[in-house]
Amino acid sequence: MATSTSDEPQVDKSEDEEETSSEESEEDCEPTLKYERIGNDMKNKLLSKDCVSCLAVHSKFLVVGTHWGMIHIFDHAGNAIRDKEIAAHTTTVNQLSIDDQGDHIASCSDDGRVMISGLYTADNNQTVNFDRPVKAVAIDPKFGKHGSGKNFVTGDDKLILNERGGLFNRHKSTLLHQGEGLIREIKWKGEFIAWTNDHGVKIFDMTSRSRITFISKDHSYRPDQYKCNMCWKDGHTLLLAWADKVKVCKVKERAERDVRDLPEKYVEITAMFTIDSFACGISPLGESLVILTFEKELQEEGNRQVSKRPHLLIVEPHMEYFEEISNDALTVRGFQEYKPSDYHLETIEDENLFYIVSPKDIIVSKERDTDDHVAWLLEREEFEEAMEVAEKNEHLLRKLTQKGVAMKYLEYLLEEGNYEEAARQCPRILGKNKESWEEQTWKFQKLRQLKALAPYLPRTEPQLSPAIYELVLNDFLNTDCEKFLNLVKEWPSNLYNVQTIITATLDRLDRERNNTVLLRALGELYTLERQYEKSLAIYLKLQNTDVFQLIHKYNLFTSISDKIVQLMEFDENQAGKLLIENMDKLPIEQVAKQLENHQKYLFTYLDRVCQKDQQLCQPYHGQLVKLYAEFAPHKLLPFLKSSIHYPLQGAMDECQVRGLIPEQVYLLGRMGDLKKALSLITTQLKDVDQAIAFCKDKNDEELWADLIKFSIDKPSFIKGLLHNIGTHVDPIRLIPQIQNGMKIPGLRDSLVKILQDYNLQMSLREGCKRILVADSFNLLDRFVKTQKRAVSVDNGQVCPICQERILVTDLKYASNVVLFYCKHAYHEDCLPTHAQERCSICSTQRRGPGSKAVVK
Repeated sequence: MATSTSDEPQVDKSEDEEETSSEESEEDCEPTLKYERIGNDMKNKLLSKDCVSCLAVHSKFLVVGTHWGMIHIFDHAGNAIRDKEIAAHTTTVNQLSIDDQGDHIASCSDDGRVMISGLYTADNNQTVNFDRPVKAVAIDPKFGKHGSGKNFVTGDDKLILNERGGLFNRHKSTLLHQGEGLIREIKWKGEFIAWTNDHGVKIFDMTSRSRITFISKDHSYRPDQYKCNMCWKDGHTLLLAWADKVKVCKVKERAERDVRDLPEKYVEITAMFTIDSFACGISPLGESLVILTFEKELQEEGNRQVSKRPHLLIVEPHMEYFEEISNDALTVRGFQEYKPSDYHLETIEDENLFYIVSPKDIIVSKERDTDDHVAWLLEREEFEEAMEVAEKNEHLLRKLTQKGVAMKYLEYLLEEGNYEEAARQCPRILGKNKESWEEQTWKFQKLRQLKALAPYLPRTEPQLSPAIYELVLNDFLNTDCEKFLNLVKEWPSNLYNVQTIITATLDRLDRERNNTVLLRALGELYTLERQYEKSLAIYLKLQNTDVFQLIHKYNLFTSISDKIVQLMEFDENQAGKLLIENMDKLPIEQVAKQLENHQKYLFTYLDRVCQKDQQLCQPYHGQLVKLYAEFAPHKLLPFLKSSIHYPLQGAMDECQVRGLIPEQVYLLGRMGDLKKALSLITTQLKDVDQAIAFCKDKNDEELWADLIKFSIDKPSFIKGLLHNIGTHVDPIRLIPQIQNGMKIPGLRDSLVKILQDYNLQMSLREGCKRILVADSFNLLDRFVKTQKRAVSVDNGQVCPICQERILVTDLKYASNVVLFYCKHAYHEDCLPTHAQERCSICSTQRRGPGSKAVVK
């Protein structure tokens, strides 16, 4: 995978220099790393005059060795540190090494000199001259600590451990290895020293002062052209990349001592694979590996063969294979002229910073952070996901802000013309920021897209300036009257100046006088401004059903006292309901007077009043008879039966005019003309059942006689009588009068029914008799038991006449006692007559049962 990179804003870009970048991605995948070229003093003062030969990195600074033998110290941004330029050598600096504390630097060169330079003190500075070019050097990571021995290792055709100690602090050299060609690189980590020569890689254990392994070179490439690149991942894991071979080596402790006297530690290769290009450097990235590679094949440029761009490859290592995570092609200055040995890769492991070094360029690569991820999403126009990431990880953003990301999304939507989506995102993006809302509203106005934004404008938290809401209302007033009306209804009146919008609406109505939608909106605005009279006039003119709600809500009954007919004409049902519910504000007399010339509306109103309470419209009952007869004849008879407050003769005349027979029958019954009423039933209605019901209701013998007389020659009437009169009239009165030979349908069934009715009556009488007798005996038995029940007299009870106690202990004062069942007790001698059977007290008070009963 190849990805594009660009310099950060602080990188100095000249017109004749290419920016750090990589090839466009062929796969739709986010890069793992980002790149920037180190500029500032490193570019202006060093690279413009000299070439980089090697680099050592520390979390505090960078140390650069050049082909002119100079050592420069820079911060991570490429700014030179004052007074930290060291003229250490006369020829190319081959390798640099820094102790863990970052206090001392070791350097070597082809001039045969090895220098130890202290950055903060010169106490431990050393210069050692060898009689041959020194290709590699490594300083003890604990060089600055007291008692460390101030060790460092040098490599040419020998590996020499240099120490300082003893009584006079003298320099001491110890040969660790020789005889296998030039030693081209040394890496010291913790207690292990690793070095490379022409045959392979060896590791030396400083604790046991013994060599613990040899990892052979397993390719045929020349070591002077394709050097071995090493990097300690940690204190026990060594990474190797030599030519096209990559290995991961772990130093482990032996489980048991071996009889062959082998070292206590050994090395196990945990991953090993071959890549398609030459490795120029290797570093760890978590459990993955970062490899700087050089393409094996050259490319055509003009009439010559030149090198291709180097790649930074990230892989997951396995035994015999690897999984590629990313592969970025880098544009390094002058890459066409470089060989594999011209490139180096150094890393600050704790910060995952990777430095790609070439003679005229140094590029730093780092893991992409949340800002980079969001920026990549923005470049791909995946704004929704970018906003989501920014919201969830706002505390991790350093360069971008959640609001800035959101605003870019909003700007993108507006540029693309996706106004509906832009408006929909505004509440999420702008939140409660009043200034941002107002700014975006003006943008939408310039684009003439306020229609899209209006549904999302906040009304509270924040409440915008009145001018913003007026701007939107004016826009809809001129473009969409329906939406204008909806907004007037939806928006609270405190959001804008209502009078300003009324004025604008009136101006528009001057040009479109028949625009009913604008009139409705104007009515709403007048209501908001509490100009209810004007609203009422507009609603009535438009016959808008909201007029009834307006009247009820704002108590405009005084205003409609002369507009009742107009309201009834508009909506008879709602007007009637309004008048009935507010009779205390619009009296019946006032309404009836206005409706007296509109009989239909008057009927509707009085009928509703009558349904609510007939007594309320009692003076109008006579008028209601006529109205019911005209507009609702089916309601007239129930009304006649329920009311007595109408003139009977007037009602009779109205029913006769309109031929309402049932109503006439009822009225004749009330007037006492029962025979005429019965005649109407039999002659006009010809309804024997109604005639029988009428006779039963009146229970008049003459009516029954008239009905029998009328029915005697009518078989259908006779049948009806035989079926129904058995319980009210003796059938003997009817049956003898039936002419012989008359065919009466259902005669047999009628006679059977008469007999059944008679049997039923007899059964009922017998049953009632038995019940009466049983009840009499039960009541008598209860009375006898009650009379036999004892009546108590207590010691405190006194005679009502003498006021002495009834019960005494001294027998010489004893007297007979008369006790009534009403519980009053007397001395027999105190009573006027000894045979008195009624209690004097209860008789005086006219008490009931018990006052007569007596016990002696």
